[in-house]
Amino acid sequence: MSADRPDVVALLAALPEDERRAAIRSLSVPQRRELAERWGGGWARPGQVAPAGDDWRIWLIRAGRGFGKTRAGAEWVTGLADDPEALIALVGATAADVRRVMIEGPSGLRAVAKTGKIPAYSTSRGEIRWPNGARAFVYSADVPDQLRGPEHHAAWCDELAKWRRGDAAWDNLMMGMRRGAHPRVLVTTTPRPTNLMKRVLRARGLVETRGRTRDNPFLPDAFVDHVEEAYGGTALGRQELDGEMIGDLTGALWSRAMLEACRSDAPGDLVRVVVGVDPPAGAVAEGGAGDACGIVAVGLDGDGMAYVLADASVAAASPEGWARAVASCAAQHRADRVVAEANQGGAMVRSVLLAADVTLPVRLVRASRGKVARAEPVATLYERGRVRHGGRFPALEDELCGLVAGGGYQGPGRSPDRADALVWALTELCLGRRGAAGVRGL
Repeated sequence: MSADRPDVVALLAALPEDERRAAIRSLSVPQRRELAERWGGGWARPGQVAPAGDDWRIWLIRAGRGFGKTRAGAEWVTGLADDPEALIALVGATAADVRRVMIEGPSGLRAVAKTGKIPAYSTSRGEIRWPNGARAFVYSADVPDQLRGPEHHAAWCDELAKWRRGDAAWDNLMMGMRRGAHPRVLVTTTPRPTNLMKRVLRARGLVETRGRTRDNPFLPDAFVDHVEEAYGGTALGRQELDGEMIGDLTGALWSRAMLEACRSDAPGDLVRVVVGVDPPAGAVAEGGAGDACGIVAVGLDGDGMAYVLADASVAAASPEGWARAVASCAAQHRADRVVAEANQGGAMVRSVLLAADVTLPVRLVRASRGKVARAEPVATLYERGRVRHGGRFPALEDELCGLVAGGGYQGPGRSPDRADALVWALTELCLGRRGAAGVRGL
């Protein structure tokens, strides 16, 4: 787009939905056709354009629903079909999915084809043919032997995470990717933690595109607002909207299902509130900024039910910075006590908190057991239904799901600072002396 010509697509994307539709309706039929066909020159976002160069073999678009995965796949295949010799595999969970989504869908091959180049689809032959002679073939991952033998220049695999017999279908497909100098595969999918997804993510020559539902400016605002409100921050939302691959580790103390089942609004008449703190290791003694400081507020009602109220953790903050965050969290939730791990700083933790106007009682605890061992009694509270989450805390919950019984920590980051802060708070509120094994008050 030249400097003196406005980017029409960008202007349309910036309009509210009703004004955008009205503007498009005001165009003549030839203008609308030309606008619809302007993929590489306007509609495509960076995540929808194939990687540059020849040093990749698999392009994975792992993104949320509505991101534009299907459109990207159809446009990529359409570009390959400019070669009249092209032989392309179209692989979906079922043959019906290939036809309904990849070929005849609103963003499928026939819909994105340019005027005069619309391919013909033969259901009986399971073949799509462009006017210049290029061909694509329909395959179902449910029938992996269909892919045993045929050779292709390229393949488009849609919704890989839904393939029930995915490993066999993938293996047969890849063994037939031997036409031309640079055979390539595009995978478009909303992720699930299947064995095949993990294999593909480890494959050599992989280039990955990530994307979220909200990244598509052409989706109706009402739809995006609704799904964000309903599912934002949940495991389902992070998978289906944000394109994250959410799964449970074998032997994890917390599961995603357990955390989803414990969500409930906190009552207004809590009898106690405690802020658990896991200071960054070494930050106090050295006087500088350290790793993340876990700060989690937990309340208790009159029936003994605990509610996680806030994750106010901060990263790479100075001692004064994280101490102020503790003070703010305690004031906001009217806490009556701060429970903090002493770490290497010992009594200096108390001094730093007092300097930040944390005037309520501070209980310092030192652990003689590892993080996983002291988290196990707290995980039991969840299993017994004695803990509720009064909101969505993705970073905290990721850390909880990374604590493995009898093992170590396999979650994000180097240490479960947020999870440890939660453990201190719940131990103080719910376990008392029974939860103090291995913990000595200072």
